[in-house]
Amino acid sequence: MRFSDLVHIELYKIFRKPRTYIAFAAITAIVSIIQLGFYADGKSFMQFGLQSLSDSFEIQGNILNGYLMTYLILQLLLVHVPLLIVLVSGDMISGEAAQGTLRLLLTKPVSRTTLLLGKFTATVIYSLLLLTWMAIWALGFSLVIFGADDMLIMKSEVVTQILSSDILWRYILAFGYAALAMTTVAALGFLLSIFAENSIGPIIATMSIIIVFTILNSLDLPFFNSIKYYLFTTHMLGWKGFFDVQLNEDNQQIVGSIENLPAIIYSALMLFGHILAYLFLSFLFFRKKDILS
Repeated sequence: MRFSDLVHIELYKIFRKPRTYIAFAAITAIVSIIQLGFYADGKSFMQFGLQSLSDSFEIQGNILNGYLMTYLILQLLLVHVPLLIVLVSGDMISGEAAQGTLRLLLTKPVSRTTLLLGKFTATVIYSLLLLTWMAIWALGFSLVIFGADDMLIMKSEVVTQILSSDILWRYILAFGYAALAMTTVAALGFLLSIFAENSIGPIIATMSIIIVFTILNSLDLPFFNSIKYYLFTTHMLGWKGFFDVQLNEDNQQIVGSIENLPAIIYSALMLFGHILAYLFLSFLFFRKKDILS
């Protein structure tokens, strides 16, 4: 059996299950509700948020535009998308065991390593399709509904204005980074699915790990500060770094610049390292696993 045929079979298994479409429906519904809410009452919300700036500066243009809407949506959704990814990745091996088809699957002329790689490849493709769907709804439809203009990003100490001509490539990189982060979550759920006989265990375990790691990230204690940079949850929001623009000596933004690119690269490498580690452990344990179901 060719590897491409194996991936095709695994994708068919994924998309024949109703739970697969829950993720697409959830993203469609949530993004649409957010867009509808801002379309109905977004201007008053923005006026309230920019009230302190309006007293000192004259703000012109379409502040509530598609680029800003996409940024807000990503902040809200990318924290919850891992749950939708784990619904599939946590079921890849454990689902076969629960149905009693795993032993039968291994009788085919395919090595365990190839089988595992095919299943993981299908999981990554599903994750990329889900993020692509999110990009279409969050960015594409937001631009149609709210139009395009310069984007104001309000942070704790500063307000950054990014020119509309300097934004689209940042979103392309941001979604690419988000794909890497979601692949990390998929790899973790995939690893845990090897040890379970049903899908509920890996899904709950993966989300529990994410919650615990997120709590550890928020604890400002010396011990936790020394380990938090090795946790993948610390680096999952690194996509925001693509919207930090460098300033020149005259305090003017440098078009096409990223303020702290080395930090983004470091976070991406940490996520990639986690993916490789989870895959290595998956191959190691699955090759030694006694298949009883």
